[in-house]
Amino acid sequence: MKHAALGEWLLQHRRSLLFLLALLVLGGAFTALRLPVALFPQITFPRIVVSADSGNMPIAETQTALTLPLEQALRGVPGVEKIRATTSRGAAEISVQFAWGAPMNEALLQAEAAINQTLPKLPPDTTYHAQRMDPTVFPVLGISLTSKGLDPVALRHWAYYSLRPRLLALKGVAGVDVQGGEQREYQVVVDPMRLQAYGLNPSDVERALAEGNVITAVGRLQRHYRLYQILSESPVRSRQAIAAIILKSGPNGVVNIGDVARVEANTVPQWTTVTANGKNAVLLNIRQQMGGNTVAIDRALRAALASPDLHVPAGVQIHTWYDQSQLITAAAGSVRDAILIGAVLAALVLLAFLRNLRLTFIVAITLPAVLLASVLMLYVFHMSFNIMTLGGMAAAVGLIIDDAVVMLEHLMHRFSEAGRPLPILPTALELARPLAGSSAATIVIFTPLAFLSGVSGAFFQALAIAIASALVVSFLVAFIAVPLLAELLLRQRDAEAVEHEGRFQKSLGRWYRRGIGALLRRPLLLLPTVGTLLVLSLLAYSQVGSGFMPEMDEGGFVLDYTAPPGTSLAETDRLLNQVQDILARTPEVASYSRRTGLQLGGGLTEANTGDFFIRLKEHRQRDIWQIMASLRQEIHDRVPGLRVETGQLMEDLIGDLTAVPQPVEIKLFGSDPAVLERTAPRVAKAIARVPGVTEIFDGVTVVGDGVDIRIDPVRAAIQGMSPGQITGQLQVLMDGKIASRIPLPEETIGIRLRGPHALWQRIHDLGRLPILAPDGHYFQLRDVADIRVAPGQAELRSENLKPMVAVTARIEGRSLGSTMADVKGVVRGLSLPAGVQVVYGGLYAEQQRAMQQLALVLLAAILLVALLLLFLYERFSVVLAILATDLLALGATFIGLWLTGIERNLTAMIGMTMIVGIVTETAIFYFAELRNDRPEELIRAGQVRLRPVLMTALIAILALLPLALGIGAGAQMQAPLAVAIIAGLVFEIPLVLLVMPAMYALLTKAFGKRTSA
Repeated sequence: MKHAALGEWLLQHRRSLLFLLALLVLGGAFTALRLPVALFPQITFPRIVVSADSGNMPIAETQTALTLPLEQALRGVPGVEKIRATTSRGAAEISVQFAWGAPMNEALLQAEAAINQTLPKLPPDTTYHAQRMDPTVFPVLGISLTSKGLDPVALRHWAYYSLRPRLLALKGVAGVDVQGGEQREYQVVVDPMRLQAYGLNPSDVERALAEGNVITAVGRLQRHYRLYQILSESPVRSRQAIAAIILKSGPNGVVNIGDVARVEANTVPQWTTVTANGKNAVLLNIRQQMGGNTVAIDRALRAALASPDLHVPAGVQIHTWYDQSQLITAAAGSVRDAILIGAVLAALVLLAFLRNLRLTFIVAITLPAVLLASVLMLYVFHMSFNIMTLGGMAAAVGLIIDDAVVMLEHLMHRFSEAGRPLPILPTALELARPLAGSSAATIVIFTPLAFLSGVSGAFFQALAIAIASALVVSFLVAFIAVPLLAELLLRQRDAEAVEHEGRFQKSLGRWYRRGIGALLRRPLLLLPTVGTLLVLSLLAYSQVGSGFMPEMDEGGFVLDYTAPPGTSLAETDRLLNQVQDILARTPEVASYSRRTGLQLGGGLTEANTGDFFIRLKEHRQRDIWQIMASLRQEIHDRVPGLRVETGQLMEDLIGDLTAVPQPVEIKLFGSDPAVLERTAPRVAKAIARVPGVTEIFDGVTVVGDGVDIRIDPVRAAIQGMSPGQITGQLQVLMDGKIASRIPLPEETIGIRLRGPHALWQRIHDLGRLPILAPDGHYFQLRDVADIRVAPGQAELRSENLKPMVAVTARIEGRSLGSTMADVKGVVRGLSLPAGVQVVYGGLYAEQQRAMQQLALVLLAAILLVALLLLFLYERFSVVLAILATDLLALGATFIGLWLTGIERNLTAMIGMTMIVGIVTETAIFYFAELRNDRPEELIRAGQVRLRPVLMTALIAILALLPLALGIGAGAQMQAPLAVAIIAGLVFEIPLVLLVMPAMYALLTKAFGKRTSA
C-alpha cells in the first residue's frame, strides 16, 4: 500500500519532478561555465616563512644575535608545531609550521606581533618580511621580454611602468613580479684626495646631496576663502644640477660637488642575471589570487598583450616561458576525454546486452544529467574544476550508469515475470531500500576521508566530495527520473525483448548453475579457491612498491643549480652559458628562462645559485623523466663543478609550500654543528651506493670566502675616529650609499655616493683605502685595521632550536618505500659519532603519515559498511559474507597493481577504499533478490543478478579504462585509482556470484547450529 501511494504521488507530480531535475541540470551547466578552473584543489598550507636581514655579520654571530631570538619568539606563537631555520651571513630564513586547518591569517598576525616585540633586541637596522606560504606565492603564468633595440634600463622601465599595471588590473591577478633588467641611478664618484684638499669628507657630500635636493611642504595659508599649501623646493633633475650643488662657500668662492666628484648616469649595482633562451631578458611572473581562475587569467592576459592600446616598443619580443593553464586544460581535456570515451563504451555494452535503443537512450541521458547536476553541488561546496574533482567525476561514471542500469533491469525483470504491464512507479519503489542501501554503502566510505590531514587530505577530500556528490545525485535520478522516463518511453514488448536470453546468455547461465551448484553441494571447494586468491594477494602485496603521489608529465621542469662556493657572478655565467648550449641542442626543449642570484620560489640565495625553468615541446619522443635524467648526466659530464637538481614545477611548489622538498631527507641532529658538517658527507657518500638514489646533496651549504676588516679601536682613536665612523666611510667608498632621490612622474631615481672602483678592485688594495679624519688629515685603512681573507663558512640549520643538517636526494626508477628501506639499512651500518641522532623526513615521512591515516580510513570505511549492513539486514551471516567478499576483492586490487607495475600510492589507496563500497553495493542487490536461504533460491538469485553484475562491472571497467591507461596529465594522476578499481571489479564478478553465496550458506548453517544449541 505504501509503495502504491508513493507511486501514485510520483505519477501525479511527474512533470514537476522532471522539471525540477531539468532545472538542476541547467543550473549545473550554467555553473560549469563559471566555476573556477585550477590545477589542484584550493589548499590552505599551514606554513609561514620569515626572512630577516641585519647586514653582513659572520654566520655564528648571526645565529646568536638574530636567528635564535627569532626562533624563541616564534616558538611562543599559539599552534606552532615545528620551526626550521637557516642562517647565513647576516640573514636568516625561518619556516614556521602549524597544524593543518589552523587559521593562518590569525597565525600570521600573531607571528608578526611576536617578531615586533623581539625587534628592539635584535641588531640595529634589522629588517624582516613574514608571509604565508600558499599557491599565490608562485606564478601561474610567466612571460619574458627581450629586445635588440631597447637597453636593459628602458626594457625594465616599460615592463614595470607600462605592462605591469595592465596585468595587475586583470581579474584574479594577485601580483606581478618583475625580475631582470636594470634600473637607472646617478652616481657621485668622489675623489678622496680632492675632498682632503678642500678640507671636506664624504659625510659633507652626503649632507649636501640630501639638503640640496628638497621638495617639502612647510605650511598652509588661508587667504580670501582659499587654502594654499606652501612648498619649499630646490629640486635637481640632471647630472649638471647635481654637480652644481654647493658643498662649501667662503671668501675664496664656492666648492660644488663637481669640484670633488664625477657625476655619472649609471645603473643600480646588482648581483643577479636573468635570461630567456640565452638572451638577457626581463621576466614577469603573474601570481593568482586564492580561488582565481587560471584559464580565465590566461585568456585575459593574451587579450591584453594583443590589444592595440598596449603600444609595445619596436623590437620588443614577448614570449611565454611558463603557462600553468596549458597543463590545466590538458589535464582537464584528458579527464574529459576519459569520461566521453568511457560513456561511449558503456553505451555500446548496454546496447549489446539489452539490445534496446530506448533503454540505452534513458541511460545515455542519465549520465550527462547526473554529472551536470553534480557540478552544482561542487559550487555549493566552494570547489573548483581541478585535476581531483574532474578525476572523481570520471571515476564515478561507471557507478552512475550502474544505478540506472540496476533500476531498468529490475523493471524489465518484474515485467517479464508478470507477463503483463505493471504500474512502473510502484514497481520501481520495490527497489528503494536496496538502491538506497547500495548508494549509502559507496558514499559512506568517503566519510572518514574528512579526517585526513596534510596535502593528501586536502587533495582527496576534493576527490571524495566530487564522487560523493555524483553518487547522491545519481541515486536521486535513478530513484525518480529513471522510473518516470521509463513510464514515458518503455512498453511491455521492450521488457520481453530484453529478458529474452540469447545463445551466449543461456550458455553462461548453464555454466553458472553448474559452478554455484558444485560450491553449494561441496563447500570445502571454497578453501582452494579462497586460499589461492589470498596467496596471490599476499604475494602481490609483497611485490608492489609504495609511493606518495602519482607522477604526471607537466610539460616542463625546474633545474636548480649551484656553482662551487664563492664563485663570482661572471664565472657562474660562464658555466651556465655551457648549460644553455646543452639546452639549445636538446630537441625536446621549446624554451627556457634562467635566474642567477634569484630563485623562482624565493629563499636565501647567493650569486652562485639559481634555477632554470625549462618548457618542453608538446609532441616529443621522450617523456619528461628521460629528458631530466639525460640533461643531468650531460651537465655532469660537460660542466664539472656545477651541482644540479631537477624537478617538475608543481612537485617543487608543493614541496616548497610544505617545507618537504625532497623524497629522501636524512636529518642529522646533534649539539655540535661542526660534527654534523663532518658526518653529513659520509652519509651522502654511503647512500650513493643505493640503486635509484640520485641528485644527492649532503646538506652543507658553504658561503663563499670573505674579507674581514678588523678595526682596532685604539689605533682608530689615535687618528681621531671611531670604528663606526671608519665603517661608514668604507661603506660609502665601496658599496656606496643612497644620499637622495630625484622624483619623476613614474619613478624616483637614486643618487648614490661612492668611491672610485679603482681604489679597491684587488684585495691587497684595500689596505691603501684613504680614510679622511674629521680634522682634515687622511690615513690608510691598514693604519687602523687588520685585513685578512676569511674562508667560506657553512650555513647553519636547525629544527625546533636543535642544530641539524639534512642530507637529501631524489629517487629515480624505484618506489619510495623500497628505496627508503635500503637507505635505512645503509645508514644503520654507519658508525656515527656519539650524540648524532638520525630522523627521516622529506616526502617519505609525509608518505608514512598519510599511509597510516589512509589505513585507518580504510578500516573505518569497513566498519561503517558493516554497521550499514547490520542496519539493513540485522543478520550477522549476511554481514560477514559481504565483508569477507569485500576483503577478498580488496586483496585482489594488489594483484592488479602488481601486474601493471603501479605503486601502492595514495591514489591507489583511495581506489582500494572505493572497491569496498562497490562490492558491497553489488552484494546488496544480490541479497535484495534473495527470498530465503535455500540452495535453489541462492542459485535463482544469482541467475537473476548474473547479467546485471556482468553488465555493470564491464561498463565500469570500460568507463575507467581511459583513466587506467594514463593518457594525458589528468589521467596519469588518476591511473592508480582506476587500476585498483578495475582489478577489484574483475574479481568482484566471481566473488559476488560464486564465493559469497557459498560463504553465506556456510555461515547460515553455522549460525543456525549455534542458535539451536
